[in-house]
Amino acid sequence: MLMNKNAPFRFDIVGSFLRPEYLKKARAEFADKKITSEELKNIEDTAITDLIKKQKEVGLQAITDGEFRRSSWHLDFMWAFNGVGHQKTKEGIPFHGEPALIDDTYLTGKVTVDHHPFVEHFSFVKQFEDENTVARQTIPAPAQFLFQMITPGNMESTKAIYPDEEELIKDIANGYKKVIQDLYAAGCRNIQFDDCTWGVCVDPNACFILGTDVKGLRRVVDKLVRINNLAIEGKPEDLVINTHICRGNFHSTWACEGSYDSVAEELFANEKVDAFYLEFDDERSGGFESLQYVSEDKQVVLGLITTKSQVLENKELIIKRIEEAKKYIPLDRLCLSPQCGFASTEEGNKLTEEEQWNKLRLVKEIAEEVWR
Repeated sequence: MLMNKNAPFRFDIVGSFLRPEYLKKARAEFADKKITSEELKNIEDTAITDLIKKQKEVGLQAITDGEFRRSSWHLDFMWAFNGVGHQKTKEGIPFHGEPALIDDTYLTGKVTVDHHPFVEHFSFVKQFEDENTVARQTIPAPAQFLFQMITPGNMESTKAIYPDEEELIKDIANGYKKVIQDLYAAGCRNIQFDDCTWGVCVDPNACFILGTDVKGLRRVVDKLVRINNLAIEGKPEDLVINTHICRGNFHSTWACEGSYDSVAEELFANEKVDAFYLEFDDERSGGFESLQYVSEDKQVVLGLITTKSQVLENKELIIKRIEEAKKYIPLDRLCLSPQCGFASTEEGNKLTEEEQWNKLRLVKEIAEEVWR
């Protein structure tokens, strides 16, 4: 099953896992100043060590810290940059069913980065690598960072600091280059960009959400591909950088819908990642036709198993969908995973830990049958 130790695996994951209750309790106690940062770290270390053991037991070849040290999949990463501020939100981000009450995050100055704490987070996971596993570091895509700062709610404050948006793009990309270099120096060879910007771009309401017109939307698409490529530019040859793309994942709810078709030619052909992890778990994601635009040097990880529901998928139906996908991209360039993480924020999705592991056992079972 091991294709390449630093590449996507036939049986793969997106990276976040449900937090155990004792970890949630500890994080709440730390927020209330009832325990120290060192006490919280010790509890996080214990939870991550146990998680990695379970990942190995289920047969995963990529191991992560489950994002257990974060509140959200993307914002904690941004908060560690100079020039980024945040505060508790009053309204949150609209998802279908409930708002995602994650902190409002915005610029307070020029974007730079010193020593990013995620490097130490990675080093803790790195010690558990063995001949069968590789430690993976997940971070929000550079496009996601840029997107956060140029959405209508932040545009005015961003322009006050960066009248020239190209300077912001350059500063974000350079910050990422430093984090990537530091992760590489710490032994990281597998980085995953998580990117929900494309979910917004393909949504029928994209122009309304972004406060622009069709031409303006195309310019946004161009900027998102460009900033991701700027950050990747010059990376070490043996460092694999993949990207996961979805349409929002919070407490089993979603934010956007729409097929990849409108961005496929630019995104799938031109973004210089090694593989795309793509959400395909329901009708909101459209069909597989867009896969024809994935350049031949890239792999695709089909996110066909949902993390949003307790219901365990039918194996034969998933195999049938893989058969459909290979009409557009060869089977030897395809892999399988859940459509997203199980806990993009610390609240987690609405399923149990056992149901989570059952989903992954099913992914492995299907992968072993399809790619035997």
